[in-house]
Amino acid sequence: MTVILGLTGSIGMGKSTVAKMFADEGVPVFDADAEVHRLQAPEGALVALIEAHFPGTTGPEGVDRGVLAERVLAEPEALRRLEALVHPAVARERRAFLAAHANAPLVVLDIPLLFEAGGWQDVGRIAVVSAPSGVQRARVLARPGMNEEKLERILARQMPDEEKRALADFVIPTDGSFEETRDSVRRIVACLTVRSDS
Repeated sequence: MTVILGLTGSIGMGKSTVAKMFADEGVPVFDADAEVHRLQAPEGALVALIEAHFPGTTGPEGVDRGVLAERVLAEPEALRRLEALVHPAVARERRAFLAAHANAPLVVLDIPLLFEAGGWQDVGRIAVVSAPSGVQRARVLARPGMNEEKLERILARQMPDEEKRALADFVIPTDGSFEETRDSVRRIVACLTVRSDS
């Protein structure tokens, strides 16, 4: 029986790094963000659909994510319309991933909005990647094109970190060394694969 681990964490918590650590341990990882990028890239399945609903947000490189984000982040109704296009497409890719790895003892679904979009109901265990808010803000504000206003808009859409931690089966802190974080990942892999073998 495959254990499905939902991996989540707010922006700037280090979730992508942790997902790669799971992959380094041989665990199949479904990266929801990477799927969105692929679906919105040139020749991606969502490009024409997004252009039809949000004219001027695509070009030769596929969806211009910066332009699209500016269009929808400040407008809840526009964001809901975009999510209605994106979420079903990602869900189809996720089902294909799970079917392809049906014999694996453990798989990871890396989903940023696991709680906010209701995906937590489809996983067996949940791991939340977490760091103190000061560390989080410093990481995010160091990104190109990021500012306080944009960060606040993103955080407003995300469940607070302390609430995520309270709902998690595992919390993976990322404010220490890489090796400490990797040790946390290895303990989770060992715990869940032993359980699934028994």
